[in-house]
Amino acid sequence: MRVAIVYSSKTGNTEEVVQLIQKLFLKERIDVTLYRIEELQIKDLINYEAVVIGTYTWGNGEIPHEMMELYHAFETMDVKRTLTGIVGTGDSGYPKFCGAVDEFRDMLYVHTKLIATLKIEVSLQIYDIDRCRKFVSIFRDQLIKRQTIR
Repeated sequence: MRVAIVYSSKTGNTEEVVQLIQKLFLKERIDVTLYRIEELQIKDLINYEAVVIGTYTWGNGEIPHEMMELYHAFETMDVKRTLTGIVGTGDSGYPKFCGAVDEFRDMLYVHTKLIATLKIEVSLQIYDIDRCRKFVSIFRDQLIKRQTIR
């Protein structure tokens, strides 16, 4: 079971969330690699059974520029069997709260096996830790289910 977490973070809020998710995967003894978007070779995505994307929302609910290549890669690569999830941070004071999460979610639903979505208000709070645990446990269950089917 190999999981990649690919993220971009402007203020550090999204980075904090994905680092927690990485620790939770490791606690479940799941092989997980964390990549800043700039470090990822897009073609390597096919080497993972699951991919979690972490993003902030830019402007009026948009995907950050640096995440667009990844977005388009999921539209064109053969990733139908890849389990995916999307996490993101945003400010609900804006009309499109976590709009980038919504955009990724909709695209991943069409092109992959979307498992879970998680939106965090601005920065990680104590009550968000349980939400992150639930996110990871959903992935764990799906990865285990996939192994037993094989």
